[in-house]
Amino acid sequence: MYTRINNLIKAKFKSTEPSASGVYLLLYEAIRSTIESGAIPENTKMPPSRLLADKLEISRSTVVKAYNLLTENKMLSSRHGSGYVVSGISRQNPKSNDEKVGYPEISETGKSFLRNIHLLENNETEGMAFTPGLPPLDVFPIGQWQKLTNMYWRHIKSSDLNYSISSGIYSLKKNIANYLLLSRKIHCDPEQVIIVSGSLQSLYLIGSILINKDDEVLLENPTFPNVISIFKSLQAKVRPIDVDDDGIMVDNIQKGPYKKAKLVHVTPSNQYPLGGKMSIKRRLDLLDWANQNEAMIIENDYEHEINNWESHVDSIYSLDQQQRTIYLGTFNRILHPSIRLGYMIAPPYLIPNLKALQMHSHRFVPQSIQAVMTDFMNQNLIYKHVRNAIEAADNRKELFLSLFQKHFKYNLSICPSSVTSFHLLAALSEGVGDDALVLALQAKGIITHGLSHCYIEESKKQGLILGYSCINRALLSQFLVRMASVCNGILEGKKSGT
Repeated sequence: MYTRINNLIKAKFKSTEPSASGVYLLLYEAIRSTIESGAIPENTKMPPSRLLADKLEISRSTVVKAYNLLTENKMLSSRHGSGYVVSGISRQNPKSNDEKVGYPEISETGKSFLRNIHLLENNETEGMAFTPGLPPLDVFPIGQWQKLTNMYWRHIKSSDLNYSISSGIYSLKKNIANYLLLSRKIHCDPEQVIIVSGSLQSLYLIGSILINKDDEVLLENPTFPNVISIFKSLQAKVRPIDVDDDGIMVDNIQKGPYKKAKLVHVTPSNQYPLGGKMSIKRRLDLLDWANQNEAMIIENDYEHEINNWESHVDSIYSLDQQQRTIYLGTFNRILHPSIRLGYMIAPPYLIPNLKALQMHSHRFVPQSIQAVMTDFMNQNLIYKHVRNAIEAADNRKELFLSLFQKHFKYNLSICPSSVTSFHLLAALSEGVGDDALVLALQAKGIITHGLSHCYIEESKKQGLILGYSCINRALLSQFLVRMASVCNGILEGKKSGT
């Protein structure tokens, strides 16, 4: 069976016109069109990546990238112990081979988003352990949220079913402004608050109104792969800036050729994924650089509640005297990601453009979610939940570290960190790659992210980002034993040279 599939793909792959977009995209198109034509039926198991790579005389990593992109686009699915399997495909009136069908060329922006989709971290999986970015989901007060939701629908008026304001309902904006004042000493007008579905939408909106093709954007190196992807897809020139324990190395920005940079994106409360809190001096130095170079700062206050609950540090936004800072926050990271609710605090001069783009694209977050969140905050339930989430995470972290030390033997060690976070970073020894581990664990229902994907340029450092907090204590041992079995088997083989 594999021989026939390999030959089908090879024939299509070799007939594809060369492109500057990358070999993996050519392979993606070859496999996609072969599946859509019906030549490879639904539920067919695809050839192993190494076997297909040998047949096509290309690298295995190229095949893996193509398979991952096909998975992102629902053409393939990754099943436990079965590798990649063809998903159900909707085929619309297949055309005969001799019938020529012409379509408009995809725009450069459209091609750019497709070209960079492999950079995104895909959390759309059935597994939960040990997905980074997830809080302790089982401590979320579902019953209280349900009561607030029922109350909303019980008293709703027909007029409330109309279109909502694109930037968010005023009551929620006011609550967020008060919440930020009390928890972070941030002073802002409620009209500066823009309600979004999450940080990625905020970045899309900001980038779309500020970035032209080839404009420079400075990013911490490493950082969120999704941040790298969004700015590359918007066709910016992404420039990596190294980080240390005090955050982004502003000296490197000041000494470098970055006077034309429009934006710099930072995670000052908890540098992702390495950890560390940006010092006050660095925050002030970054503001000074932005003022001198007429640039904007995106302050992505990742895990502020988790890391700064007991000790307050002035935000870059609160230190800013020239309104050059766009402040990003999200409830997805502290409540649960399915809520799809975040916010940004924007300087007044950006607000008309941000609202206009929202009206042209995302319109608004559902009013029902916003209204229930308003009541959730009014009743101080958010403070209680954050305390419960931190307490649960601390409890699980202690057990996770104890079990990790017990079960893991080879080339994988937890990195020490000075910050509190819902994830841990496990470093791999030199010469061991994280891609193989991530794929092998995914096949066993365990989701991790590779550290190497967080670097803007060719990596560098290898490791696993582990979201320990989303699994309760009763299941931690079970999943860690399964994870250790996979990792120890692969790493032992590396050690022995097999």
